[in-house]
Amino acid sequence: MSVEPFDAVDVIRAKRDGGVVPEAALRWMVDAYTRGYVSDAQMASFAMAVFQRGMERDEIRVLTDAMIASGERMSFATLGKKTVDKHSTGGVGDKITLPLAPLVAVFGVAVPQLSGRGLGHTGGTLDKLESIPGWRAALSNEEMFAQMQGDVGAVICAAGSGLAPADKKLYALRDVTGTVEAIPLIASSIMSKKIAEGTDALVLDVKFGSGAFMQDIDRARELARTMVALGTDSGVATTALLTDMNVPLGLAIGNANEVRESVEVLAGGGPSDVRELTIALAREMLALAGQPDADVEAALDDGRAMDSWKAMIRAQDGDPDAPLPTARETHVVTAPADGVVSQLDALPFGIAAWRLGAGRARAEDPVIFEAGIDLHAKPGDRVVAGQPLFTLSAADEARFPRALEALEGSWAIGDSAPDAGPIVRERITA
Repeated sequence: MSVEPFDAVDVIRAKRDGGVVPEAALRWMVDAYTRGYVSDAQMASFAMAVFQRGMERDEIRVLTDAMIASGERMSFATLGKKTVDKHSTGGVGDKITLPLAPLVAVFGVAVPQLSGRGLGHTGGTLDKLESIPGWRAALSNEEMFAQMQGDVGAVICAAGSGLAPADKKLYALRDVTGTVEAIPLIASSIMSKKIAEGTDALVLDVKFGSGAFMQDIDRARELARTMVALGTDSGVATTALLTDMNVPLGLAIGNANEVRESVEVLAGGGPSDVRELTIALAREMLALAGQPDADVEAALDDGRAMDSWKAMIRAQDGDPDAPLPTARETHVVTAPADGVVSQLDALPFGIAAWRLGAGRARAEDPVIFEAGIDLHAKPGDRVVAGQPLFTLSAADEARFPRALEALEGSWAIGDSAPDAGPIVRERITA
């Protein structure tokens, strides 16, 4: 039996007391946890020490690198074209990946969008796409490469289990130990997977506000700067946009209805905020890929982005022209008086959509593709009494009462709405 070079208790104490964990000890801690030598209890204690004491930039870099080293590392060097990915920290109605990936691919850039499923009130990109008949999320590395190398260019699929297995273990532990919000752990979790994926460049959409993971803009900024530094230190060209998630993004919250809205954007229409953020992120991605002057609006408006979308869906066995699921049961909430929509908080609408069946409480739960909420008005819009404000959709009307309960106090009609400000607040670079 081999002798371990470090002791988990010493590593925990070092961080608990506010010290810097030596590089070799930190690498060992991650490796020993992945192997099962360090217990869940010990890693939970270490995670709490990080939550309370933080980590220095170099420690976060080592932690991230150790998590990458726990699994395989992909390379797209043989593709013959630049690769650029986008990661969003998640929000309510955030379907931007769907129109964004095919839009960027129009310009000959490969987009390896390894995405996840939703948990809680934030929707998952794969869940949305699985509402398209036939579409499949699971691709082999060979299929993924072929799709990016050929005419399609973009791929949205599930990440393989071989990427950063240490993160998968630690993520599940953080979820049940009250340490999810630790910025060093969030940053290393996201960036270990993205760096291991092998993309040349990465754009981060870091959200703040009611419906975001980070409700406070200062904490969101700290997270963005930490992740940009990690990407840069690892040789991945990385920038971040800080974006507002106080109000749901677009008018659709759910799965099938978010696909419908994404297709509207790809057809040159759709809600202005979804189009605006899609264009901003596409410009950022293409600038990192060496095309700062690409006319992304033209590609949305002239049909090229739609052609790219259809090719991407067909390549993964989906039928882009098939009808999407529609709900058997709907419930419309109307304006109680004339006035202006003055409040529409993102988080309660995300929770309500989740209660309708659009999300999952446990990783193994199914989602109901047709469940969700369609908004008919946003803050600043003038409405009259009796006008529809939003429609709830579900497979079973028994779900409506709890969804409506979640929405109590989350919206209001007044004389005016506060100034919303731009959706993109800041751009963060290395």
